[in-house]
Amino acid sequence: MKINGSCFCGSVRYHIEGKLRDARSCHCSMCRKAFSAQASAYALLETEEFSWVNGEGLLTSYESKNGAGLLFCSICGSTLCGTYEGKVHGVTLGCVDGDPEIELGMHIFVGSKASWEIIPEGVSQHEKWPPKKT
Repeated sequence: MKINGSCFCGSVRYHIEGKLRDARSCHCSMCRKAFSAQASAYALLETEEFSWVNGEGLLTSYESKNGAGLLFCSICGSTLCGTYEGKVHGVTLGCVDGDPEIELGMHIFVGSKASWEIIPEGVSQHEKWPPKKT
């Protein structure tokens, strides 16, 4: 599968040669601030399947103390992807161009969601991280 994505102004573009997995919506207070929304919509990928098409030099990064970070366009501010220890591990679904052929499978950190948000029924909800798969 080929997936393309871009920022709001179109200056930064990426390509994924593979499938996205484990799509989730995170409702923690950090994601609400980082994405200026009630939650983030995010999916994981295999790092080696991701590549920048253009605009990589326009990226600005933010990395937290635990090694997790975000890359965003320095022109328009779109948050494009998440990193861990400097490697892209997932993308924000709002910046994917077209249909990524994935659905949100879970809502995480609903224990700290905004009081004004109503989460739709029918999707798995977790107070914090979901239980680890064994």
